[in-house]
Amino acid sequence: MKDFAAALLKRLPQADIRQSEDMKKHTTFRVGGAADYYINVHSTEDLKEGIACCRQYQMPVYVLGNGSNVLVSDEGLRGVVFQLDHDFSEVDLKQEKDGTIYVTAQAGALLSKLGNLMLEKELTGFEWAAGIPGTIGGAVYMNAGAYGGEMKDIVRSVTVLTKDLEIETRELSQLFLGYRHSALMDEDAYILSVTFAMQRGGREVIAAKMEELANRRKEKQPLEYPSAGSTFKRPEGYFAGKLIEDAGLRGYRVGGAQVSEKHCGFVINRDNATAQDIYQLTEDVKRIIKEKFGVDMEREVALLGKF
Repeated sequence: MKDFAAALLKRLPQADIRQSEDMKKHTTFRVGGAADYYINVHSTEDLKEGIACCRQYQMPVYVLGNGSNVLVSDEGLRGVVFQLDHDFSEVDLKQEKDGTIYVTAQAGALLSKLGNLMLEKELTGFEWAAGIPGTIGGAVYMNAGAYGGEMKDIVRSVTVLTKDLEIETRELSQLFLGYRHSALMDEDAYILSVTFAMQRGGREVIAAKMEELANRRKEKQPLEYPSAGSTFKRPEGYFAGKLIEDAGLRGYRVGGAQVSEKHCGFVINRDNATAQDIYQLTEDVKRIIKEKFGVDMEREVALLGKF
């Protein structure tokens, strides 16, 4: 470990490298143990050099955005967490002759930041995403969606760091964006930036739509508690929240974790929950739904570490 730490510092002399970093500070569930190493990434070169170093020393690699769709084990993470957040969030706009505006955002740009920029520039089509608490890299990686919109509707291309540590651009047709899935989930590649093709819209109309959706989220979602958003994928032919409610699991608790009483599709950190509390609750929900309705539930939240 000492040799690895020295090599990491040599490759990334300007980086903020922390050892035994508590991951509950970097995930929206606010749970999880310590990562061996945590690096807030400032540039593509930092990420590339850092991953190369990890491979040389056979250290596991985790690349996170806002930590909004993951559950980190209480035992923490062995290896290195590279977090792409506000220091990896530049946005660039370019208008073509046909009037299409291309917006390119680094993977760490928050969806809320992009939503505000789209409003400022009077660009429509992003309103549904502005209230999702995540980064654009993570959102495209899993083809996030809400209120009838999905990333596949507006993404034009992504730039990735491949498993061979080469930088490549993938067009929309190469991403195979489906329900909470992309081709990138099946390979060892990391999103560096995303380009959207946007159209002009009326500022007042865009603002009204964003406000409407924000109010709906506030009214129907447990935003006052730590969570990872929708916890389960939608089973084909069903709605996850409705199944959970019909099973009598509204308010169901394991330790400090709870099925939200406000929206049964959300598992929340109600009272100092552990990651194991949340994990066990989701396992209970899966088992009970299978027993009652014969439906297989699948977590939308990714498990990181040992459970």
